[in-house]
Amino acid sequence: MNCTKSARTKSGVEVNVWATPAQNENTLDFALDIATRSIDFYDEYFGVKYPLPKSDHVALPDFSSGAMENWGLITYRESCLLADPELTPESSRRFIATVIAHELSHQWFGNLVTMQWWNDLWLNESFANMMEYVAIDALQPDWHMWEDFATNEVTAALRRDSLDGVQSVQADVNHPDEISTLFDPAIVYAKGGRLLVMVRKLIGEKAFRAGLKSYFEKFAYKNTVGNDLWQELESASGQPIVNLMNAWISQPGLPVISVSSSHDAAILSQERFFIGEHQPSDALWPIPLFANQPLDVKILNQKETAVSIEKPLQLNCGLSAHFITKYDESTREYLLKNITELPTLDKICILQDATILARAGFENSASLLPLALSLKTETNEKVFGMTAGALTELRKFVDDNDAARDSLKKISGEFARATFEELGWDEKDGESDDDRERRTTALSLMMYSEDKEVLNEAKTRFDSNKLEDLPTEIRALIISANVRHFETPEMIENLFATYKNTPSNDLQNDIAIGLTSTKNSETAEKILANIKDSNIIRPQDASRWFVYLIRTRESRQIAWNWLKENWTWVEGTFGEDKSYDDFIRYAATALLTPNELDDFRQFFEPMMDIPALTRTIKLGITEISARVELIERAKADVLSALQTTL
Repeated sequence: MNCTKSARTKSGVEVNVWATPAQNENTLDFALDIATRSIDFYDEYFGVKYPLPKSDHVALPDFSSGAMENWGLITYRESCLLADPELTPESSRRFIATVIAHELSHQWFGNLVTMQWWNDLWLNESFANMMEYVAIDALQPDWHMWEDFATNEVTAALRRDSLDGVQSVQADVNHPDEISTLFDPAIVYAKGGRLLVMVRKLIGEKAFRAGLKSYFEKFAYKNTVGNDLWQELESASGQPIVNLMNAWISQPGLPVISVSSSHDAAILSQERFFIGEHQPSDALWPIPLFANQPLDVKILNQKETAVSIEKPLQLNCGLSAHFITKYDESTREYLLKNITELPTLDKICILQDATILARAGFENSASLLPLALSLKTETNEKVFGMTAGALTELRKFVDDNDAARDSLKKISGEFARATFEELGWDEKDGESDDDRERRTTALSLMMYSEDKEVLNEAKTRFDSNKLEDLPTEIRALIISANVRHFETPEMIENLFATYKNTPSNDLQNDIAIGLTSTKNSETAEKILANIKDSNIIRPQDASRWFVYLIRTRESRQIAWNWLKENWTWVEGTFGEDKSYDDFIRYAATALLTPNELDDFRQFFEPMMDIPALTRTIKLGITEISARVELIERAKADVLSALQTTL
């Protein structure tokens, strides 16, 4: 007997959630609530009712996609739909909610109105990426979903779009095998979603909704191209949206605006932003500036312009447009000095820009250290987490230097100590999501610092509790600390046994994070062997285990060697799937030495003529090359900064 629950929307649409008998029926309640309320929200927001009498949501035990928007019957991985009231952390519930809202928005944008050809895939995915945040922010305003958007989607888009050879949002398809390469999550989903956020901010909510309503009514049960959407938004707003947005979706990359200020004027200049090797580019964008004061120019169309200013100029307020700002020294110092007074999204914007400018060599990576330490008392979790991420950026510089690594561990612990002492280990009644997640970030850094008291407490909690009874937000950290510092063969066997037998995807994911934290090469080899055993690790989860492992310092080379030796298995298992290039993309995020770069080239360059892999291999080479070059260029300064900070 299948596990199922039902409800009805305000307009009478029947909503059903389905799972296998292995699941407890109470894991369906959260999805049912979100799905029902999302349809109600979209009915009102789009001004066009959900067009079917029912909406089924089905959790599948093994599913290569996260979810698929079949009309009226949406299929999901179990981890993307089911939420256990006891075992699913709040962060996972937010993720599940966005997946459901994403797939339901496709019922309008993708199913009711469908793209004419794959080059306009963004019409489906970029739109759904944005709408999942619009919907869940309206349904759960206490979750502050645009902060999640800023630290997840925006960060991914910035990093990917900075590489030479990246695809544009609207990309030509010349071969059927190229279709799978279009689903680059950082571009067609995250960047495209960000561009729609930009146009929504530019024309305003009223015109945006009016344009969408007209679009759905005019093109219901028809095929469209991108211009059809832009034309409706242009007609609704009276602004030149067609030309502006076509310029953004048709060319790859993103701009950096350099700001050079005097007391009452500033010169703004734009150029394409790159990380790593690149061909020269004279690309220009029409950039909405979203400044902190009225300017003579609202959209920067040309290479350079001068504007009058009344106070220090801040651009991209609200993190609403897709560009990076490089401020002159005096403006940068002013913004950093006053950063604690800025709105959350503006803080995130400044931190993101500083981090990615350092990656590209526009600023010295050593400058991330004082920037991070200046925000160690930040109470907003997303800002605190992004600041911790700036410290994490420095780990690649100490990969082969024990003394410097010890220094970074000590500094990381000192950064986190005040927050950890404020929040402790255990949740308090009425505690906010911010505090819950700030605790997780602080605790993670305390464990990285190898604080003896923290590690011993993690061991006590692990030894005296069932995994299911550990607090959900910090369970993965507790498992990781024990595998990393107190590993025994019995512990590894028990964790794998629990992984295999539990119906909880959340517990499985926490165990995967924990086991891949190992320092033991034999355990790493065991994990990699189990990746190929579908009785233990389902194929849908294989790349997750691989990326967790290759991103650890001790197992990076072991995981990379495994990928080379088992490429035939990867090809046979995933070659017909859009996740085929995941292993290449994940490897490229982790490799960081000249030898690893050479090895990556030698292994994958012979596969460059495979259409499904060509772009991912090229981008991987660019990404690793940039990382190698950055480490060589900035390492001495980072090591010196670590030494003088202690």
